[in-house]
Amino acid sequence: MTYDATVIGGGHNGLVCAAYLGRAGLHVLVLEARESIGGMAEMAGTVGRLSPAVARELGLRRHGLRLVQSDARTFAPQSDGRGLTLWGDVAATVKELADNPLVGARDAERYADADARLRSLGRSLAPMLRRAPADLAASSLGASIRSVAGAARLDPQLLRHMPMAVADLAADWFESDALRAAIAARGVLYTALGPRAPGTSGVLITEAATSAGGLAAQAVFARGGQRAVSEALAGAIKEKGGEIRTAARVTRVRHAGERAVGVTLANGEEIDASVVVSGLDPKTTLLDLLEPEVLGPRLSWRASNIRQDGATARVSYGLRALPVFPAAFDDARRLRGRVLIAPSMRYLDLAARPARHGEIAEQPLLEITIPSLIDPTLVDAGRAPKVRHVMNVVAQAFPRELARGTWDERRAELGHIVTGTIEEYAPGFCELIDRCEVMTPLDIEREYGARGGHPMHAEVALDQWFEWRPLHGLGRYRMPLDGLYLCGSGAHPGGGVTGLPGRLAAQAVAVDGPRT
Repeated sequence: MTYDATVIGGGHNGLVCAAYLGRAGLHVLVLEARESIGGMAEMAGTVGRLSPAVARELGLRRHGLRLVQSDARTFAPQSDGRGLTLWGDVAATVKELADNPLVGARDAERYADADARLRSLGRSLAPMLRRAPADLAASSLGASIRSVAGAARLDPQLLRHMPMAVADLAADWFESDALRAAIAARGVLYTALGPRAPGTSGVLITEAATSAGGLAAQAVFARGGQRAVSEALAGAIKEKGGEIRTAARVTRVRHAGERAVGVTLANGEEIDASVVVSGLDPKTTLLDLLEPEVLGPRLSWRASNIRQDGATARVSYGLRALPVFPAAFDDARRLRGRVLIAPSMRYLDLAARPARHGEIAEQPLLEITIPSLIDPTLVDAGRAPKVRHVMNVVAQAFPRELARGTWDERRAELGHIVTGTIEEYAPGFCELIDRCEVMTPLDIEREYGARGGHPMHAEVALDQWFEWRPLHGLGRYRMPLDGLYLCGSGAHPGGGVTGLPGRLAAQAVAVDGPRT
């Protein structure tokens, strides 16, 4: 059977792209290698960056998606029982920070202004993230920059802040080490970068541009867990007659001359399609799915140099009771958003440093979410009668390539480090664990088919952003074959559960029009 479009990969961007193509009247088939859809969106602690336009245009609420926002956005404990909480209510945050000895009156007074500045920077950047990058290959750099700046009304402050290290941005705004670290951690989460790396301020601003969280960040959960997003997207696809096949691994994009004509599956089955869209990472798409002669030696070399080795791990727990963080003062509301283990800038520096040399961080940066506090239905009493809460932990820095040993040998070590770190901030935590599942960067690569195990498909540094994502000349979703497109997080505007790469790739297909 011939399809109008085949989408490779059932991650959230692939599903978004397929849903939009279906809305445009195309008969679409989604092919997912795993037994279930969802992809690496399963790793995300929250879904607050999902584009409101995507949710509205695809009718995700009609398909069952329900989102819940926590009042407490970021809770950052110290190991000595102190801590700070950033609430969604800016005034409440300012009031609490003023009485907090970790922060004090001066930084409390600065908080509202800094929050407004970050939101302003995000609003200025947001239009660039909602449209395809300027075609720098087809026009002069100066003309392209003027076009983008005029359309987006860029805040001149972006020119200073985007290339900055997030540690420097936090130091510009605050004196308190604990508050600086809580803000700076958002610039390095899900990356392989440290807080002193240039461009990490841009990571923070980009996140602010795709959420409404300000300095406190967003803490939005989907009822039913992350799979609820995928299920709603699947409903939108099927509503328009689209099909989804799981356990269907694509091994090759077929072509006739310089045009994509379909795909080949691992079982040898060939599927014809006028358009092929890849939701996989850039290296897998270019180097594994295409014949070498399609790329040629230069493009093959450039593709091989895309930086997409991750340093992020994920640890999931089933707990017999809610952990007790002394810094929360027995207020469970503080645990309903993100619990951040990043007590100081020095801690963030030391957490990132070992990974550069292939070593494991002994005191990792942790972002903890306990979604069962928001949605008790996530606890399955039938399958795990002792479990009262589920906890998900994003942990870094743990390099994809180890200098000593292998991840198969050291997986348990990673779990012990993360568990021991949480124990320092929540004494008695170890005794609450009913189950613990560890996913290393190698496991992420194996499970989701993403080369390098990077949850964003490629590093989010400025040289791999905008029209340079994934490569200059391929930054507008169109790949080397006519009719082949990239819609995953390795395309503009990058990672996170936004759905924007999928939406923009579908727009590129529509602009190019039908192929006969």
